[in-house]
Amino acid sequence: MPTIITFRCGLKWIIIASLLISLPFLTDVIIGRNWVRILDFALLYSILALGLNIVIGFAGLLDLGFVAFFAVGAYTYAILASPHLGLHLPVGIILPLGTILAGGFGILLGLPTLKLRGDYLAIVTLGFGEIIRIFLNNLNAPYNLTGGPQGINLIDPLILAGFNFNQNDLLPSVYQYYYLFLFCTMITLFICQRLQNSRIGRAWIAIREDEIAAQAMGINTRNIKLLAFSMGASFGGLGGGLFAGFQGFVSPESFNLMESIMILCMIVLGGMGHIWGVIFGAVVLTLLPEALRYLGTIQQSLFGHIWIDPADLRLLIFGLALILVMLLRPAGLYPTPVRKSEFETAEEIDEL
Repeated sequence: MPTIITFRCGLKWIIIASLLISLPFLTDVIIGRNWVRILDFALLYSILALGLNIVIGFAGLLDLGFVAFFAVGAYTYAILASPHLGLHLPVGIILPLGTILAGGFGILLGLPTLKLRGDYLAIVTLGFGEIIRIFLNNLNAPYNLTGGPQGINLIDPLILAGFNFNQNDLLPSVYQYYYLFLFCTMITLFICQRLQNSRIGRAWIAIREDEIAAQAMGINTRNIKLLAFSMGASFGGLGGGLFAGFQGFVSPESFNLMESIMILCMIVLGGMGHIWGVIFGAVVLTLLPEALRYLGTIQQSLFGHIWIDPADLRLLIFGLALILVMLLRPAGLYPTPVRKSEFETAEEIDEL
């Protein structure tokens, strides 16, 4: 029996791996190459959502300024790998540097917020995210460091071990970026799983459930919370560096509050604290808005003209979908069994 179970488990992972490897080819053939690019963004958002899940899902620290770390990683790459300052440092230096720098900013955010909880913590982190965006928007005088509102363009593509992901005859660039982002997502996933099952992960969960009880048990809540901010921010910085190399252009408008809200929605929708649920939420919330862009074409084919502006209708349906999910599945679309049972128990108590 154990041999059969092991075989089935191995077969399942082989099927999943085969599907992930062939996904860009299938997507290109069925619905077009533009959707392969959207898959690339889905993987990028998965990295960001996994990073924020460490802060919110594991440690229970509500962070509405996570996009700031995304911006730090992106601008680190853009400044050091573009004609803007005349520097063209290798990716092997810039990506780790952006990751470490974003982790440092995570500690910088965590230090003054250690005693804050709930709404107060959310307001402070929201302000931190806006401060970073405004700084990026204004650091073009007296010395032009960030390009100001115009941003930075002509950013060097990602080149690893001499392999240029933008210029290679092996595969189209969107395919190559897909496999790179998939690899980075798998590495992030592995690290998150190891953290969750470690003493640090259990300490984060203890703080999330009851910080006072965790402190009474001997957990150094100060250092553990700072570590959560730093680790989550590091993944945000990594995602930002990959984003800058992929897009070839960054500007402050790419890092507004709505980006933080969207990443938070991915976690809540997928299942807070559940690694696979977070990835599922990131993929759904990346693909769904793009799929809703076809509403104008559907109206045109059904009624002969467009009744409602597709952009407005897209946001309306997207918002209604989120509301319905929160009403019908408050624990998320793919929650952990523990979190699901907690919500079910709470509902039973409310009914009594």
